[in-house]
Amino acid sequence: MGNEQLNTSALSYDLAVEISATKTQVWQALTTDVNAWWLPDFHMLGPKSTMSFDVRGGGTLVETRPDGASLLWYTVHMVQPEETLHLTGHIAPDFGGPATTMLRLKLEERDGVTTLLVHDAIYGHIDESAASCLEIGWAQLFGEGLKRFVEASP
Repeated sequence: MGNEQLNTSALSYDLAVEISATKTQVWQALTTDVNAWWLPDFHMLGPKSTMSFDVRGGGTLVETRPDGASLLWYTVHMVQPEETLHLTGHIAPDFGGPATTMLRLKLEERDGVTTLLVHDAIYGHIDESAASCLEIGWAQLFGEGLKRFVEASP
């Protein structure tokens, strides 16, 4: 075992996902129905895991498995119901870190269409290619998972 000096940096990116639904419908799905739209490829603990979201300051977005395995995705820093969520998470070395991610999810509604504005700021041992993978992942999770679920709901 030896020591390794890791380069650190900070970067951020933004994306927007338009969803044909009210802000209330999107908020409900985002915060309460998270396991229903979380895509299978994003279950880091495997296909038998489930997602749960305790949406309050100090709450968590957690993935759990029946055998007791669990993964803390994010801790909630601030909630403004049907408006904004501020979350903080960590990226372990096994997934390209160590790094910290500060994610803001903001909803804006206009004429029955809600736009989910995603802003992610990351600092630590992370490079632009890893950040690009994260951005693509969020676009897939929110653009395919959340959007599809909300727009298919009655």
